[in-house]
Amino acid sequence: MTAPTDTGPDGRPVDWRDLALCAQVDLGMFYPRKGQSPGPAKKICRGCEVRAECLAFALEHDEQFGVWGATSAHERRTMKRRQRARKR
Repeated sequence: MTAPTDTGPDGRPVDWRDLALCAQVDLGMFYPRKGQSPGPAKKICRGCEVRAECLAFALEHDEQFGVWGATSAHERRTMKRRQRARKR
């Protein structure tokens, strides 16, 4: 994984989003319509080197829509609920 202080060929800092596989395909697939499967997007995510960073970002920023870090919005809500329950 690239550290936050690493720079790209243009000299600007490299961000995890610069390395994400989803940046190389149609982003529409990561926001499936009601009734559409998130499966194709999740498959891309599973092979992505920054999947953990993506999921952490989505959880931290309470992303309500789309596939992030190979999880659907429903899966992330469940994760947050379980996390809150463990803290009690």
